[in-house]
Amino acid sequence: MDTYSRFPLTLVRGKGLWVWDDEGRRYLDCVAGIAVCTLGHSDRVLRRNLCHQLGTLQHVSNLYRIPEQEALARAICERSCADKVFFCNSGAEANEAAIKLARKHGHVVRGIERPVILTAEASFHGRTLAAVSATGQPKYHQNFEPMVEGFRYFPYNDTAAFEALLAECEAEGPRVAAVLLEPLQGEGGVNPGDPAFFQRVRQLCDERSILLILDEVQVGVGRSGRWWGHERLGIEPDAFTLAKGLGGGIPIGALAVKASADLLRAGEHASTFGGNPFACRAGLTVIQEIERRDLLTHVEAMATCLREQLEALVQRHPTLLERQRGWGLLQGLVLREEAPSAPDLVKAAMAEGLLLVPAGPRVVRFVPPLVIRPRHIRKAIKRLERALLTLA
Repeated sequence: MDTYSRFPLTLVRGKGLWVWDDEGRRYLDCVAGIAVCTLGHSDRVLRRNLCHQLGTLQHVSNLYRIPEQEALARAICERSCADKVFFCNSGAEANEAAIKLARKHGHVVRGIERPVILTAEASFHGRTLAAVSATGQPKYHQNFEPMVEGFRYFPYNDTAAFEALLAECEAEGPRVAAVLLEPLQGEGGVNPGDPAFFQRVRQLCDERSILLILDEVQVGVGRSGRWWGHERLGIEPDAFTLAKGLGGGIPIGALAVKASADLLRAGEHASTFGGNPFACRAGLTVIQEIERRDLLTHVEAMATCLREQLEALVQRHPTLLERQRGWGLLQGLVLREEAPSAPDLVKAAMAEGLLLVPAGPRVVRFVPPLVIRPRHIRKAIKRLERALLTLA
């Protein structure tokens, strides 16, 4: 079906930071499957471990205990504030599970008949009907109405607006079950969370027994330079969702919760493929390799390199470029209104052998594999600058 506006490019092979098309041309990949290929393409250790898993057991369903699933859940909990994990297949599914968790919390903990979840404008939580209803971007709602009820939106990082909406919703008694936020908005334009805002939200949620759920689908698993994006905000959520980089290219999603938010019981939620041995072996390998290679430290260093290179590019082209923003290896280059659009610049960069991804009409996003090196960053900026000059 024609559900994608695809670039005229057919990729057939990858190694590390590089991918090749069907005509043999090589591209520097700063997209990584949109923040997915944590260890790069065709990583030796991931390839070896997955081949071994295929020779052992790839799927049995959740009718039975799965050692790889239990090991991955333990690995996530040992590195986070979570006590329990539910596994699924994608970020949208993880957010669906979080929405169901929030509604049950509203019913059984706060005694709400029709619970409301507060989310941010410019957010993105997935394409399933409930996840897209949670998404605070009307363009994603168009032609799919009626949206799932029970969501209200407020401007991201706006403490006063959040407090006003919360007060409005709770004016006649408990009504809000949860607040669902991204620590850094990726699709919405690479907008980092404000620690003061998130700390105030955490305080208000604690006062009212409202769940604070963070969507870590794009920024989690080391991409921020920490295991989880919320570590940069100085808070702990009651629950958080994962996907993308967790499997290094193998589909997997997860909802991780503190014991106090562990409300879902047998028969209330499930997934046939979720947490199967193959996907969990991928997740375990990614976590183990992040630690073995000290990639969190590496990401911090590469983030500084990328930020400095982007800031220098802005200084060289101030009439076209406004600023750099973002964390770790999720950074955006903000284009001025008089500059080419982000999609046009991405196309021009592709012609120069560089793959990037837009984050809205005015932001070009860098989400490379976490194994990127300074030489790759320098090459990327040179190719991006050539692309910019062809459009200027």
